[in-house]
Amino acid sequence: MSQFWSDLVHRLTPYVPGEQPKMDKLVKLNTNESPYGPSPLAIAAVAAAAGNDLRRYPDPNADALKRTLADYHGLAPDQVFVGNGSDEVLAHAFAGLLKHDAPLLFPDITYSFYPVYCGLYDVAFRAVPLDAQFGIDLDDYTGAAGAIIFPNPNAPTGCLLPTADIARLLDAQAGIPVLVDEAYIDYGGDSAVALIARHPNLLVTRTFSKSRALAGLRVGYALGHPALIEGLERIKNSFNSYPLGRPAQAGAIASVADEAHFRSSCAKVIATREALRAALTGLGFEVPPSAANFIFARHPAHAGADLAAALRARAIIVRHFRQPRIEDFLRITIGTDEECRQLVDALKAIV
Repeated sequence: MSQFWSDLVHRLTPYVPGEQPKMDKLVKLNTNESPYGPSPLAIAAVAAAAGNDLRRYPDPNADALKRTLADYHGLAPDQVFVGNGSDEVLAHAFAGLLKHDAPLLFPDITYSFYPVYCGLYDVAFRAVPLDAQFGIDLDDYTGAAGAIIFPNPNAPTGCLLPTADIARLLDAQAGIPVLVDEAYIDYGGDSAVALIARHPNLLVTRTFSKSRALAGLRVGYALGHPALIEGLERIKNSFNSYPLGRPAQAGAIASVADEAHFRSSCAKVIATREALRAALTGLGFEVPPSAANFIFARHPAHAGADLAAALRARAIIVRHFRQPRIEDFLRITIGTDEECRQLVDALKAIV
């Protein structure tokens, strides 16, 4: 029945998310979810919000959540935008801030939703090659461009850019929007949020799905100059004026209040990540330093697809990308210590 599709639908190549398989005794290390649960305060807040008031629409502006996030990041509420997961926030940014006559620039190896949004919103783009160590060379982003976007740390590589380098880019490209996607920043990097006061062209996006373990709740947000936020609000209110339900808003507010749980969960993931990187290096893997809740690993004697298949046969799921330059790498989410021990034991047997 594809004859009923519009020309746009025929042209699209949709994003393929990490699979959510239903397997017994599965070790699931493929979608960068937190191995630890959300804050108990968040769980209680979601339950409390799931009552009779669900018959009424939620606050369309999510004012309480915006105030909470503004206070947490040292900003004003009009510098905060919230959406249904950071993917929706990014979608609105592509439509409202990143589409210009000159091309949008982003790395050639990065979050694979970026080119999908370019197709959906007809955004001209140029993919800028990473260097030989999979790093982002910001000198490659100082030429003519309509806008710039990149994750920090980058995905799927986990490589981190210092905020001083980002500040220099913002100065060099002061006339265009620069979006820094910080989905994984809580696992080892300094946030670019501190640069917002001096750089009105900077937008920073964040998510509750990773470090706050609320992937099932779908809450994301952006931080930036009020003019950038107003642009996002105009797009949102032309698309979906009620993006966050009552339980999502309540759970996110409670999660921000539980700083101890947040810090503890991040610290455990970081410790496990470094232990796993050392173990895989000892098995002969090439594992670049990571500042995210995953590592990027390649074994010189084994194809990435073969390793992924051999792990899957042992009920261990990792992410493999059939993409030039990285087809022999695996992106491995940091699980619990026990899950990572099972992974290492399996790889010992395989390699």
